[in-house]
Amino acid sequence: MIINDLYKKYHFQKRNKRIGPDMPFTHWRLYLPSQMRRLCKFMFKNFGENSDFRPNSYAVHCENISIGENVIVRPLSVLEADEDAFIEIQDNVMLAPGIHIYVNNHKFERRDIPLSEQGYYPSQNVIIKKGAWIGANVTILMGVTIGINAVVAAGSVVTKSVPNYAIVGGVPAVIKSVIKE
Repeated sequence: MIINDLYKKYHFQKRNKRIGPDMPFTHWRLYLPSQMRRLCKFMFKNFGENSDFRPNSYAVHCENISIGENVIVRPLSVLEADEDAFIEIQDNVMLAPGIHIYVNNHKFERRDIPLSEQGYYPSQNVIIKKGAWIGANVTILMGVTIGINAVVAAGSVVTKSVPNYAIVGGVPAVIKSVIKE
């Protein structure tokens, strides 16, 4: 019974390009810096120099996730791409713990059928441009672009794109100010 379960888990992991605590055959590698880099360079579309993917974070459809240089994906973060849309995190982006990024969302327009049976909206890419700072426990939804050196306050839910140098916060996130030159 246990051997059969391990066999199934191993083959699930081989078929799916994902990283996370639910992937025991690779998750242990995140605790060792050289193993983490090797795993991430293999799994992700791009994984920059001096970047880090910390244990207890998740990445789904890694082949559609690009992580630039000097980026640390901190614990409890979720990067969920799919086969139709990608996540791009450019160079020097600061990510606090607990970031959630999604490229799709459930439909919820009909009242005659359960939400779980309504399917999904078409997936849309998410881009976080160079130098941005994303606070703790931020959720970034499909189709959003976070601008150059923009700041997203902790706990925000970002439903619309953020301009370059803007500071946003709230649920949903709104512009609080723009950094002047």
